[in-house]
Amino acid sequence: MLTTELIPAVQTDSRRLMVVLHGLGDSMDGYRWLPEAMRLAALNYLLVNAPDEYYGGWSWYDLPGDAAPGVLRSRKLLFELLDSLRERGFPTEQTLLFGFSQGCLMTLETGLRYPHRLAGLIGVSGYVHEPERLLREMPPVAAQQRVLLTHGTYDPLIPISRTHAQAQLLRDAGLQIEWREFAKEHTIAGEAELAVIRAFAAAPV
Repeated sequence: MLTTELIPAVQTDSRRLMVVLHGLGDSMDGYRWLPEAMRLAALNYLLVNAPDEYYGGWSWYDLPGDAAPGVLRSRKLLFELLDSLRERGFPTEQTLLFGFSQGCLMTLETGLRYPHRLAGLIGVSGYVHEPERLLREMPPVAAQQRVLLTHGTYDPLIPISRTHAQAQLLRDAGLQIEWREFAKEHTIAGEAELAVIRAFAAAPV
């Protein structure tokens, strides 16, 4: 089981939800600012801690080293979380996945393999785990998933060229990929980027 915390929407009857996945060495505490910054009264937020301790924070998979075992384990845990949210009254078609860096990878790995359509996938400053294998194994519903990928032109940790090539590969395979670049490093580019994320999250599905 993953450690989570629900931050309810201002609009108390809303079942729209954003599941927030942090990056390497961070925790859910690193995203407590997000609900206020997003300014979307109808959006609930589920902050999630990754399963592995990492120098005072948490990690979704080993880095450096072989990422695959951790990715597969974390994907299984996130599948179980999405299933449990359905049981708690948060419909999958109203649930967004948001992830930064490692959380971006897990957003794509989970959202494009999950057998139900989500409201959208938002991946910031990350990359795709084994994209060719993902394209071979993803379910048919993956073609219906809305995906927003954002990246920094000056990212020193994950070069933009790598992620852009992966995004193009996914788009060429028929996936709904929206790609946006920002003049930033390995971070979120303030209101400029938040405005794009906000518009994507608020779009009707």
